[in-house]
Amino acid sequence: MRYLLGLLLAAGIFSAQGAQLAIIIDDIGYRQTDEDVLSLPKDVTLSVIPQSPLGVSLAGKAHTKGHEIMLHIPMQALNGRPLGNGGLTTDMSEEEIKRKVDDAIVRIPFAKGANNHMGSLLTQMDNHMSWVMERLKQNNLYFVDSLTTRYSKAGNKAEQLGVPLLKRHVFLDNDTSKRGLEKQFKVMMEQAHQQGFVIAIAHPHPATVKFLKANLHRLADEGISLVPTSHLLPYRLAQQQGASPSVRLK
Repeated sequence: MRYLLGLLLAAGIFSAQGAQLAIIIDDIGYRQTDEDVLSLPKDVTLSVIPQSPLGVSLAGKAHTKGHEIMLHIPMQALNGRPLGNGGLTTDMSEEEIKRKVDDAIVRIPFAKGANNHMGSLLTQMDNHMSWVMERLKQNNLYFVDSLTTRYSKAGNKAEQLGVPLLKRHVFLDNDTSKRGLEKQFKVMMEQAHQQGFVIAIAHPHPATVKFLKANLHRLADEGISLVPTSHLLPYRLAQQQGASPSVRLK
């Protein structure tokens, strides 16, 4: 009964406010061109790899500009891709996992949340996800499951430990051609109208940044509000049940 009441209340809020959209640009910190994300509107959330060469500097500039900042935490993938500094792997102990998460938080102390970079293997690990979520909980950070595998247990562990949770609905730029970006942009808007809110993840590709700068104005024309990711946390119960976002293994 309490769940249904919460669902109805949340749906009522969406009806009053219109559809809401959060766009997270992640993978930030390794390329000089990543600085182009600073030209995007401040309501675009930026998720930075804390131990990357440019991560701390870009996070500071973006924070000063008014962007909400997240920690993009590298996690082991099924394909064995290298993680770089700060990556979390299945052979690490509880102490090692927590130390690396702590280091990320110290590097970017104004971050409000975190999401996984890759992680199609590690997010399936019960213990490792519990250790990550314990640290996020202690530091009052929310978590966005990037859903790089349909078998992710990250969301379950976040909920069990009381970490505020959201899940990715759309990858915007798997295809960075103009046609590919336009297709996903329309999918993103359609889902926003259908569900009331949408979490979209994109990357700091020059083509993506250029496309967003040219097309974000269309959201207002569609009655969709672009908001920082944390603004969607109170409304998670309004998400449609039973709809599984598409998965990209990484």
